[in-house]
Amino acid sequence: MATGQAAIDIKGSPDAVWAVVGDFGGIGGWMPGMDSCNVVGEDRILETLGMTITERLVSRDEGGRALTYAIIDGVPVESHQAVITVSPTGETSRVTWDVEAKPDEMADLMVTIYQQALVALKTHIEG
Repeated sequence: MATGQAAIDIKGSPDAVWAVVGDFGGIGGWMPGMDSCNVVGEDRILETLGMTITERLVSRDEGGRALTYAIIDGVPVESHQAVITVSPTGETSRVTWDVEAKPDEMADLMVTIYQQALVALKTHIEG
């Protein structure tokens, strides 16, 4: 299993950034390419680029501002888990998106997708 990380600094308090990042169903409002995002129980069903992807919420740590989820259907991975974390960095907040994936080459692909998503998140929050 391979790991990777995407990260970006965003102007805003950790609580304000977490309000966006920590909304499990809100990803459809800022991630590029999302046609729809619906939360059903612990799952979010994403429609993107002609695909349906199902992700499952694994845990949500309000105090640590961390959201962990796994892709369970719609992407050719044997296993996948990602953690999005918001932490203070002085006058900004750092958002990190860590991933573990198998097969190994999927981790690199996910990091590329997540980095592009973080740029869109920054634009969404900062205006």
